[in-house]
Amino acid sequence: MMREIFDDIFSQHPLDPVEAARGAKRPRLRRRFYKEVQVAEDEGGFALALDGRPVRTPARRVLAAPERALAEGLAGEWRAQTDAIDPATMPLTRLANSIIDGVADAPEPVAAEAAKYLASDLLFYRAEHPDALVARQARAWDPLLAWAKEALGARFVPGAGLVHVAQPQEALAAARAAIPRGGRDIKDAWRLGALHSITTLTGSVLIALAVLRGRLSADAAWAAANVDEDWNLEAWGRDEETLERRAFRLAELRAAAQVLDALQGRVG
Repeated sequence: MMREIFDDIFSQHPLDPVEAARGAKRPRLRRRFYKEVQVAEDEGGFALALDGRPVRTPARRVLAAPERALAEGLAGEWRAQTDAIDPATMPLTRLANSIIDGVADAPEPVAAEAAKYLASDLLFYRAEHPDALVARQARAWDPLLAWAKEALGARFVPGAGLVHVAQPQEALAAARAAIPRGGRDIKDAWRLGALHSITTLTGSVLIALAVLRGRLSADAAWAAANVDEDWNLEAWGRDEETLERRAFRLAELRAAAQVLDALQGRVG
């Protein structure tokens, strides 16, 4: 019975809640079927158990984290479920599932996909007007480009408008070298999975690398990635769907940053 429940809850990639509601695709939630959530150390790290029985990913692997802090974060999500289990409220569990099932065995394509963002990183493309937005982008993004030059040895050149800006090959190579490669170290697979998540959420591998290296917090990364959207929301107002989608994506970004912080020793 427990196998069927886990397959049903996490077998499909989680949908954006707004899109799911529009398409009537939101799955019927399973009732909470467990009382206790435990964390136990084993050969695979720190594994999660419900009423003493191991939690499995959709691919039937043990849900285990390489650091106790991360396992406790996963346990907290499962403990927080009330009458029903809602995967939309469990961003760390969803990310852990994707890393264990999708990144650990095939890190190279994930690293390559993240590296592709360097060709059109968000930080490179600036508005031409209005002046206030141009200034806001410069305040948020110029320090990150300066950090990339100093910390990564990568000097990138921003441009105005949407015309493609060819970046120096030396800078691209230096930034690619900073992306975790996965490999035999399971912690590197988790770093890569978290970095890839932040990259896709922000449109910037440089922002993701800044979170990895401790230059940006999750909320600072979110602010840098949403300069343009925040500008538009201030001008045109906010609606409930936009706010719900933003909250969902911010929770995902915070979960990924939580992984990086734990693996880099920035949490207890």
